Amino acid sequence: MSLALNKILLAGANANSTAAYFVAGSTGLTSGANTVISAGAYIFYPVANVAVQVNNASAGTGFANVLANNTGGFIVSDGTNVRISNLGNQLATSVYVVVGSEQAANSTYTS
Repeated sequence: MSLALNKILLAGANANSTAAYFVAGSTGLTSGANTVISAGAYIFYPVANVAVQVNNASAGTGFANVLANNTGGFIVSDGTNVRISNLGNQLATSVYVVVGSEQAANSTYTS
């Protein structure tokens, strides 16, 4: 098992529950706004007018869409070069789950 998957996966542990591997999240963005996402792995749900972008400055284009608006997918962020952007003209909320979260277990395994 890779170091990225170093938690014990509990059958039936829903997102946000104790020892869950996924933690649900969302970020509201005003029209035209963007925000860099924290380092980690994310699964994005498709949301109208919200795109996930990666810094492509070395190619001279600044940030470029890697998940177009209304498209979901898996993204790994380094905490600096990945952002979400509202491409629309009204408030939009990006919805995602954080993969391999640090949602703490409240006790150790006992038999």
